[in-house]
Amino acid sequence: MAITPHPSPNQSDRRGGALPDMAVIHYTGMATAAAALARLCDPAAEVSAHYLITEDGRVLALVAEERRAWHAGAGAWGAVSDVNSRSVGIELANTGAAPFPEPQMTALERLLEAVMRRWAISPARIIGHADMAPERKDDPGPRFDWRRLARRDLAVWSDAAADGARPDAAAFADALTRIGYPPAGAARRLAAFRARFRPWGRGPLAPADMARAADLARRFPVDANADAPYLR
Repeated sequence: MAITPHPSPNQSDRRGGALPDMAVIHYTGMATAAAALARLCDPAAEVSAHYLITEDGRVLALVAEERRAWHAGAGAWGAVSDVNSRSVGIELANTGAAPFPEPQMTALERLLEAVMRRWAISPARIIGHADMAPERKDDPGPRFDWRRLARRDLAVWSDAAADGARPDAAAFADALTRIGYPPAGAARRLAAFRARFRPWGRGPLAPADMARAADLARRFPVDANADAPYLR
C-alpha cells in the first residue's frame, strides 16, 4: 500500500526498550484531515500518532513504528500503563459524528495487517482509545465497525447469546478487568464496552452485556495476550 511520509516532531524513544505489542485506533475529532495533520505535527500541541488515514484512504506516516508517538495519554490496558511505549497509534480523520468511509476502512485493514505481521500483534491487542481511557475518551466511537475488523482477524468480537445471563455489576466489572479495561466509573466502563461490542445498547446493564463480556473474558483474557516478549 502507498504510504506518504509526513514526519511529526512529537515523538521520543520507547521507554525501557519496549517494542509495540498492541495498536490503538482513534478518531481525530476535527473538522478536516488537514486540520488534524497540522495539530499532530505542531510541537506546541505535543500530540502525534504513527499514522493518519484520511477519509479518502490516504495513509500518512508521522512517526516511525520503532519510535514512541504521543497518541494515547493517560490510561492503561491490563498491566500496561505506558500505552504509548507499547503501541502503534492510528488516527482516522473523522469528526466523531460521521460514518467511516469505505476507502478509509480498507486502508486501515491493509495497514493493520502489515503492522500486526511486523510486530506479531494478536487481534486481542487491537483496541480503541476509549478502551484504555474510558473516563476521558470516546473514540473511535459507536460508528466504528469493529465487527468488520474481527471478520478479518484484525480485532476480536463476540456474538454470545444472552441465554440465562443475569445483570450482575460485580461479575461484569470483573470480566472487563480480565479483558483489559482499566479501573473507571461503572457507567463509563459500560459505555466504552458497549461502544465497541454492543453499540446499539441502551439503559442499565443488560443480559446481553453480561454474555458478551463473559465470553470475551473467557476467550481473550488480558494475561494470555500479554506474554509476547516486548523488551530487547
